[in-house]
Amino acid sequence: MTILMIAYDGSPNARRAVHYAGKFLAAELAVVLTVWEPLRGGVDTVSFDLDGPPDPYDEDDLDIAFTDAQRTNDEGAALARRAGLNAETLCVAVTGTLWRTIIDAAEKLDADLIVTGTRGTTGVRSLVQSSVADRVLRFGGRPVLIVPPGQ
Repeated sequence: MTILMIAYDGSPNARRAVHYAGKFLAAELAVVLTVWEPLRGGVDTVSFDLDGPPDPYDEDDLDIAFTDAQRTNDEGAALARRAGLNAETLCVAVTGTLWRTIIDAAEKLDADLIVTGTRGTTGVRSLVQSSVADRVLRFGGRPVLIVPPGQ
């Protein structure tokens, strides 16, 4: 099976990457990946609850960041389907860095290609601020299609 993984964050550059993936690539499966950062952290032992004991944790209470990530991910998958791809959704909580989370997801899927957009920074800014796309390309160990921002 040929698996294409598209990193999607809802930005115009990510939308552009989905468009080009659909226009130029053929795959049996396109997995649209949205990486999200949980708002609810672990137990914070140094904070104080000034109104009494801490409120009990409700397992049914969804993290709003996850809900937002799902909405973004669904949007990306819909764009991919409209572009002609057989798309599925995947939301993954960030572990460490964004670029490492993308690489780890591609490894778990055994993706044949990673597609991502980029902000396209140049000059001194690009030397100081390495992009997620650049790190995925350099450390991912698999083919990467980086779609630059539109003009």
